[in-house]
Amino acid sequence: MAIDLTRRHFLKATTAATAASYAARVMPAWAADGRGAVAITTPLNTFPYSDVELLPGPMKKQFEENHAVFLNLDDDRLLKVFRQVAGLPAPGEDMGGWYDLTGFSLTRGDFHGFIAGHTLGQYVSGLARAYAITGSEPTRAKVNRLVKGYAETLDPKAKFFVDYRLPAYTYDKLSVGLIDAHEFVHDPMAMQVHEKLTHAMVAYLPEKALSRAEQRSRPHKDTAYTWDESYTLPENLFLAYQRTGNVFYREMAKRYLEDDTYFGPLSQGNNVLPFEHAYSHVNAFSSAMQAYLTLGSEMHLRAARNGFDMLQTTQSFATGGWGPDEAFGEPGVGQLGNSLASTHASFETPCGAYGHFKITRYLLRATKDSRYGDSMEQVLYNTILGAWPIQPDGTSFYYSDYNNTGKKVWYRDKWPCCSGTFPQLAADYHISTYLRASDGVYVNLYTPSTVRWSDGGEKHSLTQQTKYPFENAVQIQVAGSRAAEYTIYLRIPAWADSGTVLSINGKRVSDAVTPGTFAALRRAWKDGDRVELELPMPLRLQPVDANHPKLVALMRGPLVLFAVADSQPAFDGAELLRAQLTNNAAGDSIAKSVDGKEVSMRPFTSIDKESYSTYVLLKS
Repeated sequence: MAIDLTRRHFLKATTAATAASYAARVMPAWAADGRGAVAITTPLNTFPYSDVELLPGPMKKQFEENHAVFLNLDDDRLLKVFRQVAGLPAPGEDMGGWYDLTGFSLTRGDFHGFIAGHTLGQYVSGLARAYAITGSEPTRAKVNRLVKGYAETLDPKAKFFVDYRLPAYTYDKLSVGLIDAHEFVHDPMAMQVHEKLTHAMVAYLPEKALSRAEQRSRPHKDTAYTWDESYTLPENLFLAYQRTGNVFYREMAKRYLEDDTYFGPLSQGNNVLPFEHAYSHVNAFSSAMQAYLTLGSEMHLRAARNGFDMLQTTQSFATGGWGPDEAFGEPGVGQLGNSLASTHASFETPCGAYGHFKITRYLLRATKDSRYGDSMEQVLYNTILGAWPIQPDGTSFYYSDYNNTGKKVWYRDKWPCCSGTFPQLAADYHISTYLRASDGVYVNLYTPSTVRWSDGGEKHSLTQQTKYPFENAVQIQVAGSRAAEYTIYLRIPAWADSGTVLSINGKRVSDAVTPGTFAALRRAWKDGDRVELELPMPLRLQPVDANHPKLVALMRGPLVLFAVADSQPAFDGAELLRAQLTNNAAGDSIAKSVDGKEVSMRPFTSIDKESYSTYVLLKS
């Protein structure tokens, strides 16, 4: 949609509504009357964070690790850069890495102080979501302290952002932190601070969403100033409107939809992904989905669906990861296969997984199409669940390495962008596992967990017991205070075959189970009922791209099996498909290479510091 609105007219329109300073305003009266209206009610919706409990397993472990790290970070360190710029006492040690105020130099390749304070909002967001899950009082208190501490540094002109490299980038993260503090912790001042910040930020933002090419075409101090991401702003601005009803946010969100160079072409089926920054442009799909939900814009739904299809068909590895060197490549020229020899920065893992989870969750809610759940679990098991945990000093896992011979390594700088998305994503495992429909519950991810809900005063729950995907069986125990009729929908992955078995209370369901759909089980469920799903996982080979048919990944179910070796091994294809599953703790399969060696084929979650190959070479 075209929005003819200059910065001068935008400022005039947004300030004419009140004679008082936004810095002194309390929440306006209309905010108490209800939230902002949305145009679309999706057929599926997430459960509240508190309704889902992760049971012992890798997802719960990652969530608890992230919660503990950020709960125990010193408040003074987190607030230090903001206090320094505000001229306030700034006790505590420097955070280090990207987070500090000074040290950045493109010419020296030094990213210390690259984007000061850039992830504070994401840390607040992750903690707020963790509070919604756990009800932890220390977590609530920390969010309140951080919101208050940040508010004390915020002047009416937000001078922190004077000559700031990436103002939209950091504002967007502060925005989600304040929104989540308001929504999940019920912080009494979070949205007042958000409104004050947002009105001040207008002075630092462009007149519309600028592509990176447009930023490069304008005067800039150095290349780093052309990396801002104003095109990701609408998602959180639409959310701010939905939380408060303040139409200022809705109109500002419309202003930053990148329709001219991105969503418009995507909605018409034109692939404009090549050569764009990968993560931020996948993240922007979520802004398109919020435009659809809030405004009812079918164009933006088409843009998100088409864009995600292009991501999967032209940019994705067998792991579900994408964006080698953080960029999309030209389709049809073998760019993915070529990257295996040219880079070790294959997939920006916590950030990419966070963006991937968001857009697949939005699209699943809107369409009920199981392939979005398939894609989510592919990224889950082959990328993020294998990421090393963030260390208390900010040392972080950043890239998955799909080079011909790859390794897991720590990122060189502390507190990079992926340290912000990781705690948000780990909390979001809770809202990605199950979805609620008017007629029942969709089971999207198979992981040890319980979902609880109430209907007409009656309490119900489903509890999963499984070691999937390392074993192929899933058991779901039904509980309820009384029998109730509803439908349990189970995602049947597209890779499943005719050997899939679905049973209720030990009796096989007679209806055909169709891969690539949700199997619907409707009945009057009573306490103690049991659902069992068995998903045979035959081995299969997936080439990296059409231009490199001899470079293949070995897959079992949703898992890529990585060849643990000091150099890329070669296999006969038929021999590779005869790999035998072992009983060792790593979940290895053993395959014999063309030189007669036995090679361990290992899930990413079990790889530590050993060398591996994501893709192996076929000799026949």
